Amino acid sequence: MISPKRILVVGGNAAGPAAAAKAKRVNPNATVLLFEESNFISTGTCEMPYVVSGDIRDYEDIISYSPESFLNKKGVQVFIKHRVEDIDRRKKTIQVLDLIQNKATEFVYDSLILTTGSRALTIPGFNNDLKNLFHLKNVSDLIRLQKFFKTANVKKAIVIGSGYIGIETADALIKKGIDVTIIDKESIPFPASETEISQRVSAELQRNSVQFLGNVKQIEPIIRDGAIIGLKADDDEIECDLVLLTIGIMPNNLLAEKAKLELGKFGGIRVDKKLRTSDSNIYAAGDNIEFANAITGKQDYFPFATYAYNFGHVAGTNAAGEVLNANPVIKNVSVKIFDSFCSSVGINSIEANENTMHFNTVSAEVPNLVKVMPESRKVYGKIIFSKENRKIFGAVFWGGKEVSGYADLIASTIYSGQTIDYLSKIPYNYTPPLSPFVNLLSILGRKA
Repeated sequence: MISPKRILVVGGNAAGPAAAAKAKRVNPNATVLLFEESNFISTGTCEMPYVVSGDIRDYEDIISYSPESFLNKKGVQVFIKHRVEDIDRRKKTIQVLDLIQNKATEFVYDSLILTTGSRALTIPGFNNDLKNLFHLKNVSDLIRLQKFFKTANVKKAIVIGSGYIGIETADALIKKGIDVTIIDKESIPFPASETEISQRVSAELQRNSVQFLGNVKQIEPIIRDGAIIGLKADDDEIECDLVLLTIGIMPNNLLAEKAKLELGKFGGIRVDKKLRTSDSNIYAAGDNIEFANAITGKQDYFPFATYAYNFGHVAGTNAAGEVLNANPVIKNVSVKIFDSFCSSVGINSIEANENTMHFNTVSAEVPNLVKVMPESRKVYGKIIFSKENRKIFGAVFWGGKEVSGYADLIASTIYSGQTIDYLSKIPYNYTPPLSPFVNLLSILGRKA
C-alpha cells in the first residue's frame, strides 16, 4: 500500500488536471491540491479558433471542469485565482497569493508537480494594454476577444505570424466576414513545414482572399487613443481594426527559474524519464518541459495538448508513489487550413538537415478516393527516411480528413521500428466512399 502524501500541482490547463486526477487515483489517501492563476481549469486551447469562427457555440463549451465538479469527480481541491509565487525547496513549501483577497498563504508538500504551461511571445511596442491587440493563448484571451467583437465594428484584421494558430485564426476571421492580412518575417506562410506544404498553404490563402505579406523585417504599430489603427510593415502601411499576435510560445518557467531548477536550451525544465526535475521532490509536465525526441534522440520542445495530457499522467503517477516512465516523443499533429488539412509526424526535411541526418524523400499526389466518387479530391504525401537503414524519420500529408489516419499509421511504423518498405506490405482497407483502391502509403512505399 502506498503511504499517504501531500501532493501540490501548479497549473490547471491540460497537464495539471491530468496529473492531479492521476495522482489521486494512484494514491486515494493522498491530499491533492491544484492551484491555477486564472479563472478556469481544464480548458481546450486548440478549440479556441473554432469558438471565434462560431463552429463551437461558446467558450463555456471548451471548459471540461469547474473547481466544484473536479473536486466531486476527481477528489482534488482546486484553487482558482491563486498564483504560486515562490518555492522553498529546502522547507518543501510554496507561497501562494490569493488574487481575490490579496492574501498570501504557505502550503507544505511531499511532492510538487509544476504544470505551468507556456506563454505567448510578444514584439516590442505591441503592449498588452492596447485595446484591440489580442493573443489567443487562454480562455481569458478568448473572452476578451469575443467581447470586442460585440462592441466594435471589425472589418479589417491583421494576424502577425503564419504558424498553426495564425492560419487557424485567419480562417476563423474570414468566416466572420472580416478582411484578413497575415504578416510574417519569413517569405512564405507555414515556414516550419516542407516547401510543398507552404506552397499549398499559400494557394489556400489566396483562394480564400487572405493577403499574405511575407519577408517583413520591421513592424511597428500605429496607435491612436490606445488602439492600433494600422501597422507599418517595412515600407507598407496597413489599416486595421484588430491585431492578433500569434508569433509563437515559450515555456512559462519563471517560477522554476526562480527556484533554480535546471532548464534546457528551449527554456523548458529538464526532466528525467519519470518527469522528475533536478529536485527529486519536484516533477514537471506539459508545455513547460523539454523531453527526448524519438527521432533525433535529442532534447526537444513539444507544446501540444495531447503530450501535456500524457505527461501529466506520468508525473501524477510518480508523484503519488508508483513508477511510470515517459517514452521519447514522436511528434504527430494536424491542423485545419480552410477546406484542407495538414498532418505532420516525426521530423521534416528541414529538421533532418538541422540534425545532419542522411535521408531520402519520396512523395506522391493521388486521389483520396476512387475518381468516380463525388467526394474524391487530391491528397499529397511526403516521407523522409534514412539512407542507411530505410527507417522512417517523418512524413507530412495534405488533403482531406484522411491525412490524420495516414499520420497515425506512420507514427505506428516509426514506433515499431519498421522501414519504409513495410508500407507496401500493409493490407489497406478499401470501400469506394471511404478509401482509395490503392492507398497513398502503399504507393509511397513502392516508390521508395
